[in-house]
Amino acid sequence: MKLAVFSHCAIDTITINDKKYEQIGGAACYGGITARQFKFDVDLFSKFGPDFPKQYLAENKINFNGSESESKTTKFAISINGPDRTLKLENECESIDYLKTDADGHLVSPIYHEISEDAFKKIKKDSNFLFVDPQGFLRRKDAENNIILEKTDLDLSGVNAIKVNPEEAEQIVDGSHDEMMLALQKKGVEHVLLTNKTDVSLLVKDKIYSITLPNNRVHDTTGIGDIFCTAFACTMLKEKDFLWALCFAGGAAQAALESNNVGLQKIPKKGTVQTNASYFYNLVKFRDV
Repeated sequence: MKLAVFSHCAIDTITINDKKYEQIGGAACYGGITARQFKFDVDLFSKFGPDFPKQYLAENKINFNGSESESKTTKFAISINGPDRTLKLENECESIDYLKTDADGHLVSPIYHEISEDAFKKIKKDSNFLFVDPQGFLRRKDAENNIILEKTDLDLSGVNAIKVNPEEAEQIVDGSHDEMMLALQKKGVEHVLLTNKTDVSLLVKDKIYSITLPNNRVHDTTGIGDIFCTAFACTMLKEKDFLWALCFAGGAAQAALESNNVGLQKIPKKGTVQTNASYFYNLVKFRDV
């Protein structure tokens, strides 16, 4: 099976406890390599400059034709303090060109405005299964290039699944956590995922299913959301079972966090994800809304 990923590659300077790590990243890398762990072919629609080590994508057998740019790669400075992090935009590459693909599913996960409204419409029209992480649609920068979130009108018709945290959801809809999930559903989304630190909830029809990740010490949270989203999308495409998809997504995030690795080194092997997913499957709670 094949997953199409629409997102910028990035070069991140990650600061944890005064230690700095320069890593390649972005949903393009975290999502693409996670999909490869699930034995998916990957068509990557991205843009990166000559400063980006494209051989890393080639070594992981990710198809990135048309992604090379003369502009420098999008770059973030990321400061991490436990589960919290702050981002500063240091460079922005050009926007992504839309090209049609024969992929089984599409993952749209912009990191900063690289997907235009027109491109998003075309992706929605062509996709059989579309997962959206809207973070990059909602991000703005202040006078000092710090990333902030801003209220944004998003057309979510034709979206099969979305992942938001409470802060992101508040930029799209209003209300309590449950009310925001229901409001996103009313916008046309079939599967609404809300991640609140270690609490993960999934709204499908009139029920909310939830799991809680063990509250272990958190090291580097960069890319955890991308790993989570890709695991959910790949499992839905293969198994057509939203409960297994929820558990695989939670299992992937937990395995990545437990690795205590920085950057792309934290992407887990499928076997570890599967073990965690089986554990979570027996602990899923659900309630009516």
